[in-house]
Amino acid sequence: MDLDLSVIVPARNEEDCLGACLESLVSQSDEGWKLGRDWELLVVDDGSIDRTREIAQSFTGVTVMSPAALPKGWTGKANAVWTAAKQAQGEWLLFTDADTVHEPGDLRRALHEAEKYKAAMLSYSPRQIVRGFWQRALMPLVFSELVLAYPPAKVSDPESRLAAANGQFLLVQRDAYVQIGGHEAVADSMLEDVDLAYLVKRRKLGLRFRYAPDALSARMYRSFGQMCEGWTKNLALLFGNTLITAGWKLLDIFLLVGLPVLAWYFLGPLSPAMPWLTARLVILLVWLRTLWRFYRRVMKSNFPFVDCLLSICGLPLFVWLLWRSWFDHTVTKRVVWKGREYAGGSR
Repeated sequence: MDLDLSVIVPARNEEDCLGACLESLVSQSDEGWKLGRDWELLVVDDGSIDRTREIAQSFTGVTVMSPAALPKGWTGKANAVWTAAKQAQGEWLLFTDADTVHEPGDLRRALHEAEKYKAAMLSYSPRQIVRGFWQRALMPLVFSELVLAYPPAKVSDPESRLAAANGQFLLVQRDAYVQIGGHEAVADSMLEDVDLAYLVKRRKLGLRFRYAPDALSARMYRSFGQMCEGWTKNLALLFGNTLITAGWKLLDIFLLVGLPVLAWYFLGPLSPAMPWLTARLVILLVWLRTLWRFYRRVMKSNFPFVDCLLSICGLPLFVWLLWRSWFDHTVTKRVVWKGREYAGGSR
């Protein structure tokens, strides 16, 4: 018997967040749309050594499974969700991460939205929850660049070849998923969400992507080290011009820090006709223009105002992560994520 929806949650050592995720999903079951009758919830415990499986099994109506043995060349996530997708009974498949918290009713609203816009794939970018100084300073920088690299309106435009998706919420019609080859087609990709979106776009099956704070939130990283490891894995794949992006951010640092220093210590005239006070004023005006351009760009990230203000402090870290990601993917060709080592360079 086909169900309306199969929700698939891959989980590897997610005891800190899985409970809140499953609570937000299970609570969407009601008499009109009942878990187990109209939709199902599958959790794939991908070799966790913490309480992940125990937490998943504590929820009534949740099916907990283990993935098949990891084939050579596959990422752990692709193998986990592919195992569940082959057993899923839903007309639609929703792949969502264990670090998400869903708003009441977002599952049915997403189904209606996909049908309304005739999208075989619907992906949401969640409201991001950040904790600690470095997350608040770095994350707006990364997401502002993502918004500029993958404008949702352009991604959703069938006439544009640009594609993107966010694996934290990836809803796809099962027939379309089978048609593009499912996660087996992107088995070696560390950016499987984006690559699946490109396959959907190429087949002209209909793709919709948007920022959706009304649907869900996510806390991607629980520590500074986890955040650095995660972005090292992804940045070089998300931005094809990683070193150029790093160069522009270095220029931002030079201008934002160097211009005020130059104005403060400027002693001589720029020209015989320009006194030192006027020279300082010109430099400060250039600095203010640079500052305004920087913050106008960062505000596109959809992060709170205070976090955007802090982002200027995250520039050195962002440059370092861009370089490190490029180095790991291009030179060492070795990337580590959640205790597993992968060959770098593969999307």
